[in-house]
Amino acid sequence: MNRERARDGLLAAAYGLLLTVLTIGASLLLFVLFVVCLVLVPLGVGLLAMPVVIVAVRAQANLRRKYANDWYGITIPVAYRPVPHDARGGIAGQVDRAIRLLKDPATWRDALWLLPDAIVGFILALLPFSLLGYGVWGPVLAAGVWVPIVNAIGTYWWAFVPVSNFLTAMLAGLIGLLLLATGLRYNPLILHLHFHFTRVLIGAPEKQLLAQRVARLQETRHDALDNSAAELRRIERDLHDGAQARLVAMGMSLGAVEALIEKDPDQAKKLLAQARANSAEALTELRDLVRGIHPPVLAERGLGDAARALALRMQLPVEVDVELPGRLDESVESAAYFAISEVLTNAAKHARAERAWLDIYYNHKEHTLRIAVTDNGRGGATLEGGSGLRGLQRRLGSFDGVLAVSSPEGGPTLVTIEIPCALTPNGQVRAD
Repeated sequence: MNRERARDGLLAAAYGLLLTVLTIGASLLLFVLFVVCLVLVPLGVGLLAMPVVIVAVRAQANLRRKYANDWYGITIPVAYRPVPHDARGGIAGQVDRAIRLLKDPATWRDALWLLPDAIVGFILALLPFSLLGYGVWGPVLAAGVWVPIVNAIGTYWWAFVPVSNFLTAMLAGLIGLLLLATGLRYNPLILHLHFHFTRVLIGAPEKQLLAQRVARLQETRHDALDNSAAELRRIERDLHDGAQARLVAMGMSLGAVEALIEKDPDQAKKLLAQARANSAEALTELRDLVRGIHPPVLAERGLGDAARALALRMQLPVEVDVELPGRLDESVESAAYFAISEVLTNAAKHARAERAWLDIYYNHKEHTLRIAVTDNGRGGATLEGGSGLRGLQRRLGSFDGVLAVSSPEGGPTLVTIEIPCALTPNGQVRAD
């Protein structure tokens, strides 16, 4: 048996010990609390406590999903409906939230999983450590420890072996070595079985995942249309109030110059100078408008260089680290660029940060563009309500992208953006 396999077996035993606490401890406790809340629902008390219990149950299920993926690469699908917020506040809002959570099929799937997890999951989690524990104790007994034990209490049952003399002690030692070898070899497979059992019980059905994805795409489609309409109105307003007004003024100035060029050459020259200034300002405003639609550096040199140029224009120092295999699809680059711009602007304007860090890289394994923006500001950023980050999250949804925020009071703030995309045969990157 090689060292790597032995290490994996020992590691699986350690993982199993942690899982035993989560199964017989947390899962059983949460199951009891859930049942108690259900019983108290007719009295109204259960509805007040139910949201807290359901959130705890989901945290337990999500922790197990995380361990399954981190330890053994087993993905357990999740399809929770968005957690409702207490819009009305008070008892009425809490009751409404509880009812909406109870209407989510995923809530009942998690709740029904808790008791089997506390029984079957506990056994499967304890087995890896038990194999190693019994495996070590067998040879220890055979080494002579059995003598004082038998002298004190008589026949000692080790597993299924009645140890009472030298021969039975040797038998316990041999079986212990066999159990030890079995544990070191098959402990990871036992935990695989544990997580596959969990996946069967709390993994979202394919039909539900598809329905959720369709609903999300419909929502993001409407958001994309609304954003496009708003952007067109902004462009129209900027043109009308800015460049168009200056061009009209320039035309009027040129008309006056035409009338004064022979009568009052000095005044005509002043008007020409004013028209030239208006044309320069109109050109600057048009360039700014075009840069706001799609920055030239983004079109010419890609997201990495555009992000570096953006960082140089920020009010606070931004350290940029980019690892990209090539150019991205134009729509992905544009969405990522403006997302970075908005997050960095928020860090400088609202978080009062003194410094920020921007990391952009492409994950080949998961075919995902990942962006992380960290600042040392005051924290407190949230996706709740109508915040700018919430709007950004909805816009990224058009690309099936995800935005996550970690921002405790006092900072630091970490904003993570993930956009699925795949490498094309020529090394370019395109949106999925």
